[in-house]
Amino acid sequence: MKLLFQKLHLPLIAGLFVATAAFAAQAPDPRIQTASLNHLAAKASQTVDVNIDERLMKLASKVFSEKDADEREIKQLVAGIKGIYVRSFEFEADGQYTPADVDSIRTQLRGPSWSRMVNVTSKKDGELEVYISFNGEQVNGLAVIAMDDREFTVVNIVGPVDLDKLAKLEGQFGVPDLGIETNKAKPKNDK
Repeated sequence: MKLLFQKLHLPLIAGLFVATAAFAAQAPDPRIQTASLNHLAAKASQTVDVNIDERLMKLASKVFSEKDADEREIKQLVAGIKGIYVRSFEFEADGQYTPADVDSIRTQLRGPSWSRMVNVTSKKDGELEVYISFNGEQVNGLAVIAMDDREFTVVNIVGPVDLDKLAKLEGQFGVPDLGIETNKAKPKNDK
């Protein structure tokens, strides 16, 4: 019996390994690695480092009230999110981060699951890039890179992201104002 178990055990483990590898290949991890930016903290006058994993997301969502409409909406939005990660560096002088620092993030966003959705370049306001990650047809991650002469910010949201409701996360969980337009009524021009 022991010999039979050993003979079945190896193929079973191999089968589980293949199935796990196939599942992993289908569902790429949209988590961005930011450890390459750690050296910027020594140069920065202000740093923000937010790491809210799935356990903390569940705990944090309990803080929001079901009675308040805005808080209830935020609670519903973060229900499926597996993590929010923010790295932001503010500097006293220009040129404290390099193109290599930015490329260490952009390189990760060139994978087959990532698509650049927005690219805004302004000599006055800097650059903003927004990327979304897909698992099949479902959005399973979002990454934002915001840069100007004295600031460099990377925001990474892991999990299903409802793009229509994303603006509600601005100012919550360390997510900065991303300038996402919501459907607000436009004022009428009086003539």
